[in-house]
Order: sequence, then C-alpha cells, then structure tokens
Amino acid sequence: LAQPFRRLGGDRTGSENGVGLGLSIVAAIAEAHGGRLAMSARPEGGLRVSIALPTVRVPAGVKA
Repeated sequence: LAQPFRRLGGDRTGSENGVGLGLSIVAAIAEAHGGRLAMSARPEGGLRVSIALPTVRVPAGVKA
C-alpha cells in the first residue's frame, strides 16, 4: 500500500481523481527521519495508518 501505483480508469474506481502517491510519500518521509509507517485493516472496515518518529532531545539552553 505504501508503494506508488497506477490508478485504474474511472469506470473501474468511480473516480479519475488522485495519483496513488500519498502513502508512498508519507513512508519515504518517515524513513528519511528514522521513523516508520504502520498500516492495518480496521475490523469495521477502512484502514488505520500511523506514523512513528523518533524523539530528539534538545540540550538545555539551545533554542529549538
């Protein structure tokens, strides 16, 4: 789901909108910052997406 893809025609999806890049961009940003993207199916339908990024401690006296 996090890989770029080609969208099928509007007759197959009901829409010509979108390019299928959203989650691949999020995954790349997370990876570039040492984080991760997690996706799981929800029992009631749909998709749960979460992103985890590492924390950075700013030394005392340094403006963030």
